[in-house]
Amino acid sequence: MEQVLANLLPLLNALWWPFVRAMAMLSAAPVLGDAMVPVPIRVLISLTIAVVMLPVTGHMQVVDNPFSMAMIAATLEQAILGGVLGLAFHFAMSVISVLGFLVSSQMGLSMAVMNDPLNGQSSDVVSSLLSMLAIIIFFAVDGHLVLANVLGASFKAWPVGGGYPPLLLQTVAWNVAWIFSAAVLLALPIVFSTVVVQIGFGFLNRVAPSLNLFSLGFSVITLFGLLMLGQVVRFVPDHYTRMTGQVLEMIRQQMPAPARTQLPQEVRRGG
Repeated sequence: MEQVLANLLPLLNALWWPFVRAMAMLSAAPVLGDAMVPVPIRVLISLTIAVVMLPVTGHMQVVDNPFSMAMIAATLEQAILGGVLGLAFHFAMSVISVLGFLVSSQMGLSMAVMNDPLNGQSSDVVSSLLSMLAIIIFFAVDGHLVLANVLGASFKAWPVGGGYPPLLLQTVAWNVAWIFSAAVLLALPIVFSTVVVQIGFGFLNRVAPSLNLFSLGFSVITLFGLLMLGQVVRFVPDHYTRMTGQVLEMIRQQMPAPARTQLPQEVRRGG
């Protein structure tokens, strides 16, 4: 029995580390980490990635005893590193979600709430539509292949047992601020136009106080906001691609020079 365990230990080291890192990354990544993807499917994808990456991780021998504190510490290390990498790519998807909430609240559609199957909770209609658009863009630009590429390069940049880089954690934490700023920049045309319409109705109320401008203004602002949303949606794919490229460049800057060459220079735009 001891001989069998001794023969299985190298295979366990080769499969367990990429499985934990891939599972943590997919759990925090956009689309694949949403509630609509069942956990068994996520586990199967992580196991497949671990098998495919055997040529890279097959020589890893970090611990000699799988039932030790060193095994637990190395497992937590892989989970933290994979979760941080997945969370970094989740930023671009979060920008689209925040954009939907800002636009719907400005147009008065925040009360139009429906069940969101992506997150397992209720959300407004505009956010759900923009989230579906972001999912289509994610697969159109081969986002799933980019995630696999980053995962493979991470094992050469940060090997198992080398600890997680605190500079990467700090960089990811500091880049949370651009989620709100990027969403505000995207929603600025709609917000500005609806504010102008509201100011115009305010002047009209001074001229004709007898008009019921509350009900009339609500309908006009909603229609005008939908018109502006139709104009802004055309530019969402390009913005999402640039934001994903920015996240990729942020990760590339934290990697050592030999591992940077394995990452794509930019996210490919879907045809």
